[in-house]
Amino acid sequence: AGSHTPSHAEEMVSQRGGLCLLTVFFVLCTCTTAFNGISSLNDLQRSSSSFNCQRQSGFSYLQLRQDTLRMKGGGEEEDDVDLFGDDDDADADAAAELKAKAAQKAQQEKKGDKPPAKTNMILDVKGWDDETDMAKVEELVRAVKMDGLDWGASALEDVGYGIKKLRITCVVVDDKVSIDDLEEQIKEHEDYVQSVDVVAMNKV
Repeated sequence: AGSHTPSHAEEMVSQRGGLCLLTVFFVLCTCTTAFNGISSLNDLQRSSSSFNCQRQSGFSYLQLRQDTLRMKGGGEEEDDVDLFGDDDDADADAAAELKAKAAQKAQQEKKGDKPPAKTNMILDVKGWDDETDMAKVEELVRAVKMDGLDWGASALEDVGYGIKKLRITCVVVDDKVSIDDLEEQIKEHEDYVQSVDVVAMNKV
């Protein structure tokens, strides 16, 4: 028998069959790619959902702890706020102590606890002549007694022509002793005293 030569119709059928196979293969490849993409998207959505759940759980735990602390009265927060409470108490105590000392000092000054003002004086007491008994003059001067008057050291000094004077020191409390009164009491002994002079005065 001789060789069979395909007709034109057979060639067309054969070409169409090959094209169909290629088309089916392309569709299968496209479907597989689409399916893998959908699976990856689903996995991503599940991962995102799981992360959101975990984050919400964490936030819920923190919120629950804060609510619990508030229900307990905020004890832990109060401890944190009161870190410098001791320093505030120490400052308050120091201020109170200073205030008490100032009040005590003012009270003492009001009561007159301050030392009284005093004056140190030097007096010259002159006799009449060279026959005046200066030892008696000194005795009479020291015999003058006043509240706030204290007599000190004394010495005899020459004036001239045999006449002497008694130089004597004393300390007086300013609020109690009048200098004029002191001079007058000394001059009362006129048989022995010619004059009384204040030579120097210094505040003690």
